[in-house]
This record gives sequence, structure tokens and C-alpha cells, in this order.
Amino acid sequence: MDLLQDLQWRGIIYQQTDEAGMKELLEKESVSLYCGADPTADSLHIGHLLPFLTMKRFQEHGHRPVVLVGGATGQIGDPSGKKEERQLQTREQVEYNVEAIKKQLERLYTAEGDNKAIMVNNLDWIGQIDMITFLRDYGKYIGVNYMLAKDTISSRLETGISYTEFTYTILQAMDFNHLYQEFNCKLQIGGSDQWGNITTGLELIRKMNDEQAKAFGMTIPLVTKADGTKFGKTEGGAIWLDPEKTSPYEFYQFWINTTDADVVKYLKFFTFLDKETIEGLEKAVEEEPHLRAAQKALAKEMTKMIHGEEALDQAKRITAALFSGDLKSLSSAEIREGFKDVPTHQIKDGESINLVDVLVDAKISSSKRQAREDVTNGAVYINGERVQDLGFELDASVRLDNEFTIIRRGKKKYFMIQYA
Repeated sequence: MDLLQDLQWRGIIYQQTDEAGMKELLEKESVSLYCGADPTADSLHIGHLLPFLTMKRFQEHGHRPVVLVGGATGQIGDPSGKKEERQLQTREQVEYNVEAIKKQLERLYTAEGDNKAIMVNNLDWIGQIDMITFLRDYGKYIGVNYMLAKDTISSRLETGISYTEFTYTILQAMDFNHLYQEFNCKLQIGGSDQWGNITTGLELIRKMNDEQAKAFGMTIPLVTKADGTKFGKTEGGAIWLDPEKTSPYEFYQFWINTTDADVVKYLKFFTFLDKETIEGLEKAVEEEPHLRAAQKALAKEMTKMIHGEEALDQAKRITAALFSGDLKSLSSAEIREGFKDVPTHQIKDGESINLVDVLVDAKISSSKRQAREDVTNGAVYINGERVQDLGFELDASVRLDNEFTIIRRGKKKYFMIQYA
């Protein structure tokens, strides 16, 4: 199966400007292609991943990725998919975000070989252009009627769009033209909301270069969940690539909790597992869904790709310990990570409090009578150890890192006792 056939099988291709022409190009030569991200935050989230992973598939077939971080366009704001103006960031914040995102993207691509990825920042060329040059050398080629026909602009005409965001599509077109001239970059990949910007780039390349100039555009579909809710969002917010914003354990948990209805699609979209392996996992979903083999494979591949083998091992270790209730194998830092979202109760530092009282005060048990029954029946665990002594006291000896104690009631109800 060649590259385009693989992309079609995975459901990754949404739109192409010239399907036959691109197929011929990819069969004939090793191509430079690009995908960009604006530094609107100091981390990408998983909603940004698919275009960049698609470009990685091209790299694995011998093509060269050009990875663009928009130090210039990030100061302007892309109106695509937005109903109102973006809040402009300071230049200092944009610069900080550029460096953070650049490091995240560098880890995705092969570092050696003739098709080693190239990292670029569009501030390096757009930042050198004055207003007169912009209007004369670029604005002259893109008609207002042409721009007004773009969905990203026409959809904002009633609510309002500033001239700043109105010009964004030209700036992105300048990127494509610059990369075409500098690196012979003949293909741009983007999300489905980038179609208008990509085609503007093709228009500029056609007008600013010789008649032999030929470039292509391809978009990927918007990733959605089977139930219609937004992909990559949880109650706690976005799933970030930055481990300080979303820990590797939380990242692993997001993927392993994928529904049966979505897991095969995500395996095709995001992992580099081959067709035979994915079809085997699809069969496992149908015949043995309770084993969650597909979800485990998805979580493993994604966590290893973004955070590395060591972080994957830690995430799996925390997951296994929480499932079994055996916390002894975890460090206190791993326990803190695994239980950061469980209900908490604070008690005064230095106090020694009877377990039954704590169970009631923390609303772990509904009454003292219920608390005593829970303890004597063996339903209560302190830091993973069963406790059946009604006289048990919570004191310094059961604190982890001298900061917290984990109480479990039943099989899966966890609580954190903090000391203050």
C-alpha cells in the first residue's frame, strides 16, 4: 500500500486540490511539504496533532517535512473557526510560546537523513517586510472579492472582522510562497478549517512565480467523537502535550478511556500501527471488548510517542496499581499524581485522629455506625493496606511525604487526607 492509499484507508484525506497531480508528484520525486501552527499558547494540545502526524507519515515515505511555527502570524490571529476577534498577545509571550512549541514538534520527527525535518519561524521573513512592500508585492496579487469569498472571512462579515485578521490569509499565503521558493516546498497540509488559507497560498505561488510553478494543498478531517462531543476535551479542559499541563498519566488515561465506537478511528488517525495490526485490534473490539486491547494499544502508542518510554512505564504502573488497589509499588510522587483529582479532606497538622471519626468527617462513610461496619468488614484501606482495627489512629506514621494519606473504601472509592 503506497502513501496515498494508506492515508485514504486511515480516513485522513479530506480535501485535495489536484488528486491526480499530487499522486504523480509523490511517485516521481521526494517532496518538501509543510504544516504550521500559530503559538496561541505555550503548548500544543492533541487537537493540533493530526496534521503534524500526517506530515510524519510523509517523512516515513521519504519526503521532507518543513515544520512552521508562526512567530509572525501568531501576533496577528487566524480568523478560521472563530466567531470573534482573538485577543492579541504581547510579542514577548509569542516568542516564549514559539520556543516551547518548537521543542514539542522537534520530538515528533526523524532527526537524521536526507529528509530530516526543517524547523522554521515565519517571523524570520514576514518580520523583514515593511508595509509598502507588503501592499505592493503581495497585496496586489490577492483581490478583495477573492478574499471575501473565503468562508473564514465571509462568516465574520456580520459580526465584524478587523483589517488585521482580514489580512491573515495573505500572510499565510506568503509563507507558502516563501517555502516554495526557499525549499521547493510543493505541498501544504492543514486542518479542514485551513482550506481557504491553503488555496490562497496556491494562488500567490501561481501569480508570483513562472508558469511552471505547481504546488498542492491537502486538508485532513476535523476529528470528532462518535457522540458528537468535541475531541480532546475533558472536564478538566484540553489534553496538552506539555507534561506540566497534562501529566503523562493523565495523557495515558485520556486515550485508554476512549470508547469502543471511537478507538479504531483514533488508531488509524494517530498511531503508526500497520493495517494488519489495526484490523486485528478492531476484531478484538468486536469479540472481546471487555479486554480493551485496542484502547491499551492506543494509549501505549500515543504516550510513548509524545512523552517517551519512561513516562509510559510510569503511567502504566500507576494505572495498574490503582486498578488493583496495591499502592506499595508506587512512589509517593506517583501516588500524588494518580490521586490528584480524588475528593480531599483536610485535618489539622499534628493531630492524631481516630479512623472512624475521619471516615465520618470526610464523608467517606455516612455515619459512625456505617464507618464501624466498613472497618470491621475489611472495606477500608490506608495507603493500600487493609485496616480492621476500630482503634486505628491517623498520625504521622501513615503520612506519605509527611503531606497526605490515601483512604480507600470498597474497591474503587479513593479519598485523600491532607494535613494543614
